[in-house]
Amino acid sequence: MNYYFAPLEGLTDSIYRRLHHKYFPGVDRYYTPFFSPTVHRALTAKEKRDLPLAEELDAQVIPQVLTKSAPDFVFMSTVCRDRGYSQINLNLGCPSGTVTAKGKGAGMLRDIDALQVFLDDIFTSSVLPVSIKTRLGYSDAEEFFRLLEIFNRYPIRELIIHPRVRQDFYQNSLRMGFFEYALRTSCAPLCYNGNLCSKEDIRRFAEKYPSVEAVMLGRGLIGDPGMLSAGGTTRSTLLAFMNELFDAYAVAFGSRRNAMFRLKENWRHLFCLFEGIEKPEKQLRKTTDEHQFRMLTEQIITQYPMRPQLQANW
Repeated sequence: MNYYFAPLEGLTDSIYRRLHHKYFPGVDRYYTPFFSPTVHRALTAKEKRDLPLAEELDAQVIPQVLTKSAPDFVFMSTVCRDRGYSQINLNLGCPSGTVTAKGKGAGMLRDIDALQVFLDDIFTSSVLPVSIKTRLGYSDAEEFFRLLEIFNRYPIRELIIHPRVRQDFYQNSLRMGFFEYALRTSCAPLCYNGNLCSKEDIRRFAEKYPSVEAVMLGRGLIGDPGMLSAGGTTRSTLLAFMNELFDAYAVAFGSRRNAMFRLKENWRHLFCLFEGIEKPEKQLRKTTDEHQFRMLTEQIITQYPMRPQLQANW
């Protein structure tokens, strides 16, 4: 089984990916949060930081692109190739209202005819192999039958399926019958994404679907960053990881306060790994003092019971 780390905006930037790989080996491939190119045809300084030269990386990274413009996608494929990357990923899964209102992400699934024209163009012109991360459809899972028929016309490097529709966001039940249909009929290799938050979840999935060779993990891996490592998420490693993340963000942002607020996003998921932390959790969420934040971080990690596996509350 291959393990992929899902792209999570505001969480899995280049600093996080580098340090996660350093402290918690076990991920085979990291996907970047999406790049959304503009007509200016140039990366911003921030985008350059988030897309380091591939030769500088210790882990395999796949850039993800969010756009409805085929020329913009092709531009990004050239940029990624020139920066040393070997593959590019198309985001057809983001359900955010601000994204779908612009016809991007899962919004592209609303007009399958227009999507086909887009795919014709990018598969004709992209200078890199293209993988796709998709949902089953926009509002009705039955849309997936036609969607997969269209996908099968293209040399998709890998098809990553989150078996919900856009209207589900991250709620409602996973529609595994449609994933099973893809297993029978997809021409592209498949990767599964959705609600795998522990080793036990992965084990059960692998037993049920032994032919699937890759799974993508997101929030569960943020909350239990050593889930895939041989030693799991140990207290000492987690504390060292969080401390180095804080220091690296403080340098990158030019502000220790901003580093603190960035790491509060990580803690929304990490809280699920500990028991009985109601009081320090509330304090950590509310504090605006970096010294108290670091004290509470150390207190939670070193003193409170760790659950044997993540207890997701989302």
